[in-house]
Amino acid sequence: MSSSRRMAAAVSALAVVAGGLVSAAVIGVGPALADHCDPAEATASPTQSQQRQQQRRGQETQAPDGQDDQSQAPDGQDGGQDGGDQRQQDDQQQNTGQESTGQESTGQQDSGGGALEPAPQPEEEAQEQAPAESAQPFSRRRNTPTPSPTASRQPTGQPTGQPTRTATSSPSPTDPGEDEEHNECADLGPFVTDFIDIRQVPPSNQLDGRRGRNGSRGTFVSSCGTNRNGHNNPDNFIVAPGVSNGAHHLHDYVGNLSTDAFSTDESLAAAGTTCRLGDRSTYFWPVLRDRKVDVNTEDPDGNVGQVLRPRSVTLQFRGNATSRVSAMPRFLRIITGDAKAATNGGANARAAWTCTGFNNRITTKYPLCPRGSQVARILDFPSCWDGQNTDSANHRTHIVFPGEGGACPQGTRAVPQLRMTLTYTVPQGPSYALDAFPEQLHNPVTDHADFANVMPDRLMSFVVNCINRGRRC
Repeated sequence: MSSSRRMAAAVSALAVVAGGLVSAAVIGVGPALADHCDPAEATASPTQSQQRQQQRRGQETQAPDGQDDQSQAPDGQDGGQDGGDQRQQDDQQQNTGQESTGQESTGQQDSGGGALEPAPQPEEEAQEQAPAESAQPFSRRRNTPTPSPTASRQPTGQPTGQPTRTATSSPSPTDPGEDEEHNECADLGPFVTDFIDIRQVPPSNQLDGRRGRNGSRGTFVSSCGTNRNGHNNPDNFIVAPGVSNGAHHLHDYVGNLSTDAFSTDESLAAAGTTCRLGDRSTYFWPVLRDRKVDVNTEDPDGNVGQVLRPRSVTLQFRGNATSRVSAMPRFLRIITGDAKAATNGGANARAAWTCTGFNNRITTKYPLCPRGSQVARILDFPSCWDGQNTDSANHRTHIVFPGEGGACPQGTRAVPQLRMTLTYTVPQGPSYALDAFPEQLHNPVTDHADFANVMPDRLMSFVVNCINRGRRC
């Protein structure tokens, strides 16, 4: 009798355990994913992600406006995110028992610019020695090394439906079924191949050519701060006037305090400014994010991570290599770079990335900097004005870049050239990214910036005199 009771009790216990397992499976118990969209954790290659995006887009309804390669109008793209509940559940079950680390400190004061080695190296020594480490971050989720960047981008002059990257070898997961299809960030970008150790970039002088005898050598710097006041929005009144979220990515602003989608010449002229000397101009660019921090994860455009405020912002107006400069007209609007360069091709791309202390090494990839060196973005603006218009239909033809020798094309005149230099302390390794349109996959070649001149005429005259007289103001 006692034996029967013990048997019944054992059966009852097994039933309780089985019921609990079924309940757990139904509820989908599993650990939360850390490092929501850290590029170091991404295992899919750009080509694989693009194929999956293309398959999904074929099943979706196409936007009615059928947007093309112009960045002037807001996009309606879906951001190329997988984000399905079933995949998230599978991802959670797949990672059961692993520790979540997504809320760790960014360590901005100590990590430097994607630090690669324990001590900073002078430029002379860094040029002579081979890199001590290749850019091979280890996945903190799976404890497996990620392949080093070996891809090359081949921009073309013609727009294509997908980013024009040609990878010679791309990260390949050991189990595509587990790592690719169930990685909720695999389609967002950027990828490990979008990063490069700055010491692997050959020295060059591609930004600053020689100035001729008649060139204007002076400079003027407008001091406007680093956006400590938190002026951010996803608008662009130059290319998408009157459209909220017209940029589909967040901008940092310095200078004019009122800039948003609805800005006009009148509203800009009446607003306050963060700049010295009464410069009410507006200067703005897409933010950089720490992708190791799980914030903004529900953004429909895939711009996730903690916004990094620049450590420094230098707004320098420069001369022309072959001639004196003339004054910019007030309310002149200028853009540089192409926010859709990954799909448009490289015709208008102007991305220039480097590290402090390595300013003669310029790349279109995200640089991985030695410890103690900061990531730097250099954004040069066109400076050959047609002498008549403050804007144009494509926001480019009214003011263009000088030719290869530095002279302005016939029919244009040289005006002060704006160069923005932004520096950042970023997390260690390939774990930061530029805000971007969803289909651009956070490709670093899409870096760009905007400017509208709202200097008082008297200040602009001072700028021109400084430049033409060879002074540093």
